[in-house]
Amino acid sequence: NVLVVGGAGFIGSHLVDRLLDEGASQVVVIDNMFLGKEENLVDAMARGAVLYKEDAENKPCLARIIGQHGIDVVFNLATKALNYSFIDPCDAFETNVVVIGNLLELQREGMFETLCHFSSSEVYGTAVYEPMDEKHPYNPTTTYAGGKAAADIMLRTYVNMFDLDAFIVRPFNNYGPRQNAEPPMAAIIPLTAKRIIEGIAPEIHGTGKQSRDFIYVQDTVDAVVKLFAIMDKGQEVNISANGNIAMEDVITKICELMGYQGEIVRKPRRGADVDCHNATNALVKSMIGFDPRSFDEG
Repeated sequence: NVLVVGGAGFIGSHLVDRLLDEGASQVVVIDNMFLGKEENLVDAMARGAVLYKEDAENKPCLARIIGQHGIDVVFNLATKALNYSFIDPCDAFETNVVVIGNLLELQREGMFETLCHFSSSEVYGTAVYEPMDEKHPYNPTTTYAGGKAAADIMLRTYVNMFDLDAFIVRPFNNYGPRQNAEPPMAAIIPLTAKRIIEGIAPEIHGTGKQSRDFIYVQDTVDAVVKLFAIMDKGQEVNISANGNIAMEDVITKICELMGYQGEIVRKPRRGADVDCHNATNALVKSMIGFDPRSFDEG
């Protein structure tokens, strides 16, 4: 029996679909619907998934649902979008920390066996060296990233103190179906496509040379499901496609694919923006069969 916290969101809903494909006895979702959408789970609920529109920051509620469904495994994807940290920085930080704290305490109390926690490449900040591996230092640049880094540290300390079966997967920049296109929380790829569809000029912020390591969402989910069976307690693994690409090239490629030949608006650099994410996926490839699709294919 599996619980996916944040399972109505972008990555979470794809994970729910995959867990059902893999034959999970029961898949339960908790999502406060901050960015989650019930429509992301229509197929999953038709196949038996259960959705609770609840907040995992509420520990008694979380405990009740875990106990009621006899949960064995928890995947934690609860977070609030990076862009939200510029609107309510403290809340963005606290969500990341409070949810993982509640889960680790419930795991310590014996309410479930295994915890797979989703971190973020944002914990690293701008690359100190390239390609970035699991030993790269933490240098978060936003309260969102700071909260994610704190959650990772909390998990590692609980494993050290209480020998919990908990580990960390760290996807780099995911994209694909169901990603949010609605400002102010929108991601760059769906937002650019939405603008073109609506006749609004796409935007490039700053130089456009800042880069990200993009990975297609279903490749991330595939990696997580394969890693689940072999991860050690406290282990952390980066999940990337070695797909480093500059933001101006992302925008240009979307324009080409959509046949857009209009203006591209230049805007000032965003505050606290990361300059470079360029990851190596050597570790994950050494652990599982992992052949992520190219950015062009994705």
